[in-house]
Amino acid sequence: MASDDGVRAEVTHPGDGSVVGTYTVPSAASVEAAIAGAWEVRKAAQATTAAQRAAALTHVSRRLEERVEEAAALITAENGKPITWARAEATRAASTFRWAAEEARRFNGEFQRLDTEAATAGRAAIIRRFPHGPVLGISPFNFPINLVAHKIAPALAVGAPIVVKPAPATPLGALLLGELLGETDLPPGMFSVIPVGNEAAPALTLDPRLPVISFTGSEPVGFAIQRAVPSKHIVLELGGNAAAIILADYSSDKDLEWAAQRIAMFGNSQAGQTCVSVQRIFVHEAVAERFTERLIAAVRGLHSGSPWDPATVVGPMISESAAERVEEWVAEATAAGATLLAGGGREGTYVEPTLLSNVDPTVRVSCEEVFGPVMSIQVIRDLDEGIGLVNDSRFGLQTGVFTHNLQDIFRAHRDLEVGGVIIGDAPTFRADQMPYGGIKASGVGREGLRSAMVDFTHERVLVLTDLAL
Repeated sequence: MASDDGVRAEVTHPGDGSVVGTYTVPSAASVEAAIAGAWEVRKAAQATTAAQRAAALTHVSRRLEERVEEAAALITAENGKPITWARAEATRAASTFRWAAEEARRFNGEFQRLDTEAATAGRAAIIRRFPHGPVLGISPFNFPINLVAHKIAPALAVGAPIVVKPAPATPLGALLLGELLGETDLPPGMFSVIPVGNEAAPALTLDPRLPVISFTGSEPVGFAIQRAVPSKHIVLELGGNAAAIILADYSSDKDLEWAAQRIAMFGNSQAGQTCVSVQRIFVHEAVAERFTERLIAAVRGLHSGSPWDPATVVGPMISESAAERVEEWVAEATAAGATLLAGGGREGTYVEPTLLSNVDPTVRVSCEEVFGPVMSIQVIRDLDEGIGLVNDSRFGLQTGVFTHNLQDIFRAHRDLEVGGVIIGDAPTFRADQMPYGGIKASGVGREGLRSAMVDFTHERVLVLTDLAL
């Protein structure tokens, strides 16, 4: 929702600073109306049928498919994401709403016999899940439509009202979703989009009428929210410094070329501004030289330029201050002895795809989240060393492992301290229906439609007595 009594604000393009749109920043009264509306409609929202919720979600999915080019252009305009990746995001968002519609139809309870003891003969339980209550969804700038979809779609699928606060830099995609939801017959107040500044966030997170908070963003902010409202149900999708491991058996020219191309692409696409961008690379000594040659060539071959050019892989970062930070971190690494194998330059918001070796493990490009187009490579002796290096991090989101060895695959899955292990591809892979999230400083809870639906709900048991079981 937005109100005429708010002030107008501009959205600028990260690449050239041009104004790409305007929107209304809701007044305090409008924000209060959104929260009050979500609270007042919570019982009616819970009482909507699965068919009604699924129909609304399907409508949004279909409308996104119809307007995919418009949605993609909106993403590129406000975020700077290259148009090819923006089209992929808009298409994924349509799938996210479609998956939510399907899950809404099959989100059922459980029947449990209780007559397993003589004392409980004739008894059974029906276990269903009900919403905790209205959801506050706080979304980041890097996926201004699909990550908003991952807040809205599972909430509506379980009958929970939701108030969405998009990132101040990228409010337009969220407002588009609000427009599409406005075409459905969901009860008024069941969804609102409030494009307010980050200074308004603390009051939103403290409001008792929003008992669930789903936050995607930086680690310090996420855990600050958790500390501030420990009694609320908090879902945090935070940062990472994702790693890729290339093992000795991944040794054919085809294997090494695939690994190099995928790692180069997904360490630098969208200017490295994804939580699972490849940041750390650990390659077995038996294939290190051959792989590194291919990786350098792949990184240097990435097309960087105007995000409106379909050939562009690496576009601008979200702001010049973000690009300056990445430049500073690279300089810190090289000053500490790192070797620059590719890239390293910056022009405005554009940072060259950068590859480093011999990186001191204590510098920020190694142990923090770069969130920019920077990777480092290190030679390892075996899988054990690779697992140890991946786990020697306070983050634990996803890891890619390039191997054909079944025993190594299962060991990696067992021993890597991350939320997901991707075999034969970069850690950046994500299917929107799968559980997605991390451990340690990478967050708590999971996205992925059914997983988020579970997070937004609680079990309630109904015990039946004197049944003929």
